[in-house]
Amino acid sequence: MQHRHLIACLAIAPLFGAMPALADTLVVCTEASPDALNAALSTANTSFDVTEQIADRLVEMEIGGSKLRPGLAESWTISPDGLRYTFKLRHGVKFQSSAAFKPTRDFNADDVLFSYNRMLDHSGAWYKVAGGYDMFASFIEPALQSVTKDGDDTVVLTLKAPSASLLNALSIQSMSVWSAEYAEAMAKAGTPGQIDQMPLGTGPFQLVQYTKDSTLRFRAFAEFWGKAGGMTDRAAGVDNLVFAITPDPAVRLAKLRAGECQVARYPNAADLDTIRKTPGLALQEDTIASVSHLAMRTDHKPFDDVRVRRALAMAIDLNSLVKAVYQGTGTPTAALIPPSLWGHNAEVKPYPYDPAAAKALLAEAGYPNGFTTDLWAIPVARAYMPNGRRAGEMIQADWAKIGVTAKIVTFEWGEYLRRRRTGEGDVGMAGGTWDYPDPSQQAVGFTCAGIATGRNLDNWCNKDYSDLVNKANLITDQDERAKLYIAAQQILHDEVPSIFFADARAFVALSGKVAGFKLHFLGGQPFGGVSLKQ
Repeated sequence: MQHRHLIACLAIAPLFGAMPALADTLVVCTEASPDALNAALSTANTSFDVTEQIADRLVEMEIGGSKLRPGLAESWTISPDGLRYTFKLRHGVKFQSSAAFKPTRDFNADDVLFSYNRMLDHSGAWYKVAGGYDMFASFIEPALQSVTKDGDDTVVLTLKAPSASLLNALSIQSMSVWSAEYAEAMAKAGTPGQIDQMPLGTGPFQLVQYTKDSTLRFRAFAEFWGKAGGMTDRAAGVDNLVFAITPDPAVRLAKLRAGECQVARYPNAADLDTIRKTPGLALQEDTIASVSHLAMRTDHKPFDDVRVRRALAMAIDLNSLVKAVYQGTGTPTAALIPPSLWGHNAEVKPYPYDPAAAKALLAEAGYPNGFTTDLWAIPVARAYMPNGRRAGEMIQADWAKIGVTAKIVTFEWGEYLRRRRTGEGDVGMAGGTWDYPDPSQQAVGFTCAGIATGRNLDNWCNKDYSDLVNKANLITDQDERAKLYIAAQQILHDEVPSIFFADARAFVALSGKVAGFKLHFLGGQPFGGVSLKQ
């Protein structure tokens, strides 16, 4: 996608002028560079973390929880037939400014229309600027017919069909609202891409500098609406926020201990006890809704044969892998939907470790001597996969026992994501955390429609599975929806387009000086409301 290439080439100079070196600075040691600064162009939490600080949505998820609350919309109503959502917008919300752009008005309905219709209108010039919007295409667009306004403070979303998950999906960072006036100014200047490369939002922090693979620097936005609008827990609690990009979790912890950062994300599982016992440090942890799996291209040989896929699943000693890689932070699973979320199918179990039976299945499928394949391993630590390289090496060794030779492939995180989205690789690790508490988010990634959006990395199309998931998104009774998702997971297990790894817990290490931090697993991590004890 055009902007994913541009973002990798951003100048090292500050985006909006030099950032003052103030003492009240929160430094977060984080794991990777974002692949985009506007989350609408990404599916990665590294990008969601950036947009979360600088922009807002119509509706927000409570920090550290799973309840919806008003955001840029003060309130909303839904028509009895579920086809019309009417949002009343806040007044007095300011946009950030830069040397290149000074807003002349407050936030209004035109900004919502621009932000949404940009993604909805495939023939529009703004759609072509980015080349596609993965999250919107997967979770919003299938149900959305139009976005209109009724005056400056009312927006109406009209649907083609009811969507039980729509409100929750609108809280994703990808659905943030951006300035239509800024977009118009940059278009007139002949630099429309600037709105994504140098984003200006309404959030608690403003991005002031990005140095790829090094740092993201933010400063508090003094005119953030949340201070007076009932969102004080999201208002900046420090003058400056810095993301220090540090891929090695051991180095992140060392920097935390040395006082070079106050938050170290995704610590090594092996270091958790040390963190707990270290004076001056604290460890937050929580059960998360996540999925982690090994996706196989079912449209490529030999993975088009379900016997091959089952053999590969049976050849992995999953208990040993989870024990070594997750080190007590994960539990082996075979279900797409985790037990922390409604709709979990507790009846599906991992395929039993049985190399002899796996080898026999391969022979039955026509591969008595095995075959050679690639095996893409994620390069960064995530809650859902703490050590992709180690997991890859263990899978490689297990598969060798049945004659399958796997070559481990990896890239820098942004490049890994880009290549996987464009279809490279026959076998590769994938995963994520839920951005809103509804099974549909990850379930739609395995539907036939998910192939076109790039979310279905298996390129697996099963009509029965797709029909169940699609039906579940049209009804509102949660118990009935849960039954459909449970049935869909059984099909997924039987057809095994992906091999699932573990249900995981998330951890973050903190300096004792940090106050107000809440571990948040639904989308990007907010740092508004976080302060430093003097």
